Amino acid sequence: MTARDEILARIGRAVAGAPDVEIPRGYRTTQQAGDLVELFAERVGDYRAIVHVIPEADVPGRIDELAGSRRMIVPDGFDRAGGWADLGTADGVITGCAVAIAETGTIVLDHGPGQGTRAQTLVPDRHLCVVRAGQIVAGVPEAVARLDPSRPLTWISGPSATSDIELNRVEGVHGPRTLEVIIST
Repeated sequence: MTARDEILARIGRAVAGAPDVEIPRGYRTTQQAGDLVELFAERVGDYRAIVHVIPEADVPGRIDELAGSRRMIVPDGFDRAGGWADLGTADGVITGCAVAIAETGTIVLDHGPGQGTRAQTLVPDRHLCVVRAGQIVAGVPEAVARLDPSRPLTWISGPSATSDIELNRVEGVHGPRTLEVIIST
């Protein structure tokens, strides 16, 4: 028995006989005041992400331009031919997202089709994420309502960064150093 199996068995024994409770998911929502695309672009830019707001028809060409000769991982289900499969030598990853939050400038991946695995989105130094205007919601409650709580979720608010004790910002410590977002309208 592995340690994982042992832990899951203990959890199973601990909850055995517990009533099956439905968790209410009636989250508060916010007013959709203003242009969500504009607000999201501003907020994700505040996190030092590079932002491009372009028409849907221009997205494939912009992806090719931004990827250039870099070795990019293109996850299964992403609408683009080709890609670099080796995580250890990839320069970056190109993904879509599950939802984006205008108020916080946050992108949420549920690692469904076209979003890659957690490793694919956290290991390479560059993340190019395509967000469709229809995926942008005003606030966190609307985002949570759109997400499946049983899926693995990665919440991204800008490039990976941390600060040391002297408040010197260090980027790329826990994920991609560069986040580039294409918002398709």
